[in-house]
Amino acid sequence: MATQDGTAQRGVLVLAGTPIGRAADAPARLAEELAAADVVAAEDTRRLRRLCVDLSITLSGRVVSYFEGNEAARTPALVEALLAGERVVLVTDAGMPSVSDPGYRLVAAAVTAGIRVTAVPGPSAVLTALAVSGLPVDRFAFEGFLPRKAGERARRLTGLAEDERTLVFFEAPHRTLAALEAMAEAFGGDRLAAVCRELTKTHEEVARGPLSELVAWAKEGVRGEVTIVVAGGRRTTASTEPDDLLAAVAAAEAGGMSRKDAIAAVARDAGLRKRDVYDLVHRAS
Repeated sequence: MATQDGTAQRGVLVLAGTPIGRAADAPARLAEELAAADVVAAEDTRRLRRLCVDLSITLSGRVVSYFEGNEAARTPALVEALLAGERVVLVTDAGMPSVSDPGYRLVAAAVTAGIRVTAVPGPSAVLTALAVSGLPVDRFAFEGFLPRKAGERARRLTGLAEDERTLVFFEAPHRTLAALEAMAEAFGGDRLAAVCRELTKTHEEVARGPLSELVAWAKEGVRGEVTIVVAGGRRTTASTEPDDLLAAVAAAEAGGMSRKDAIAAVARDAGLRKRDVYDLVHRAS
């Protein structure tokens, strides 16, 4: 496409949010953008076509797949289409593109090429889970998916243990129990959290409570899409004197906390390693 003076007119990249559950939650502009697109790049073309049926949308542009396995190879062709003046709409299976979904690579390439990038705001599992969690939302950090390997997961969580912001994670249902166990180990079993599954869907469920209780809840089995929200760490000026640490552990146990969780909580509040407090307690036993 060219302007009246013969210069090339660049297209627009549209990041379009799609429903995370019910099709009725789709923003009104989503239908307009999909119908007007020259190219629709979809994470799953079959899910896109089902969504179009649900929303009574007729696609006039061409549809291409754009997912984790092919985004590196397909990005140059999409940038070429944008440089040629086409309107490219990017959609993922659910929520906003590039938020733990394909999109970032194409956005970065489009920006580098001087192409306009805009968005159709839509549902977001991150913000929805934060809103319903009952935990502070004034400051938060989205951490995406945790590493699958236990050691890497533990190191990631240990590095986040003192972060004062509310933390949001995505997790696969079959790894939710392991993730909660690792969080309880790194953050302490008394750290408040919420497990949000199947948000906005028929079987939506939000389980809230200390991580130790959520571990027990998850042992019964978890299904569906999962988002975990965890309260941030608390900055304290707790004493690090041995006698005070022992007294704090004893008080936590007297309050009904397990010794393991009591040691973790006292170590966190004092800014110490759990192993140091553990050794202190067991030497005194």
